[in-house]
Amino acid sequence: MSVLHLLGTAGDGGAETYFVDLVCALSAGGVAQAAALRAHAGRQAALKAAGVATDCFAFGGPLDLFTRGKVARFAQTHDVKVALAWMNRAARHTPKGPWARIGRLGGYYKLKYYRDFDFLVANTEDIADWIVAQGWPAGKVRHIPNFADAPAEVGPVDRASLNTPRDACLLLSMGRLHEAKAHDVTLNALTRLPEAYLWIAGAGPEEAKLKALALGLGVNDRVRFLGWRNDPSALYRAADLCVFPSRYEPLGNVVIQAWAHGLPVVAAASQGPGALITDGEDGLLVPVDDAEALAAAVRRALDEPMLRIRMAQNGLARVEAEFSQAAVVAQWRELFADFGES
Repeated sequence: MSVLHLLGTAGDGGAETYFVDLVCALSAGGVAQAAALRAHAGRQAALKAAGVATDCFAFGGPLDLFTRGKVARFAQTHDVKVALAWMNRAARHTPKGPWARIGRLGGYYKLKYYRDFDFLVANTEDIADWIVAQGWPAGKVRHIPNFADAPAEVGPVDRASLNTPRDACLLLSMGRLHEAKAHDVTLNALTRLPEAYLWIAGAGPEEAKLKALALGLGVNDRVRFLGWRNDPSALYRAADLCVFPSRYEPLGNVVIQAWAHGLPVVAAASQGPGALITDGEDGLLVPVDDAEALAAAVRRALDEPMLRIRMAQNGLARVEAEFSQAAVVAQWRELFADFGES
């Protein structure tokens, strides 16, 4: 008996990264699994290394009449008892069969894609409440958060390798180069922080626009656009402060990951970070779209070392209590056991 994970996206982002993290963690915990993916060499290699059987499918649009049947045959081959769909495209192609169908929601998705599913899992309590408010039965939804992982064996990136002074104040911004992530706000804040350098890790459609903005603001010599990175732990460990000014963010996995690495966080009070962070205790919150407030909060954190220490310690405590890998894997195992897979 096994769990079949379905992921229908081909890009790189936070959800896709966590997909690999969770599947690998479940595998290490002894859960038998298989994965149905769109082709992606990196994900395929990572899952193969974890001993997870994979196969690739088209996961196309509404005219794709073949993926569902092919996935069903793959599921039968692996004696699947639970099919777990990650996001809407995967849900559209999750076949009915002698298995439970569970949707994993990391945002406020259209529930029409999950019609007739047996269960939904939300990665925040707010999303779980929203699902119920849309008419979904309360007994068929559960909140299971993302976990954070900070491998002890990973050291910091050498700042010199990215042309960054060893003694500079280094800010780290993680996330797709998309308008929702508000990297433009961070660049504007940087004009008020003349001693700071900024690493932006991510790829996306706003890259050219953001690079032009950095040049126009006169901060391009202190900004490093790193592109998509496969070494987030090394980046977290190299930085002095994590800045996370997203305009829209259902969860804020970057906040949890920064906490796990002992990195203080300054974030915009969008939905996810605003619910996660207790201002002044485990992070600093600023209004959305306010570069001046973001710069002031960064300045405060830099000028108050005891504040940084307190936020880092409290963030680590939050991870240990709520977002550890062991605790989250245990919750998934409990759910799978409810549907005949342990």
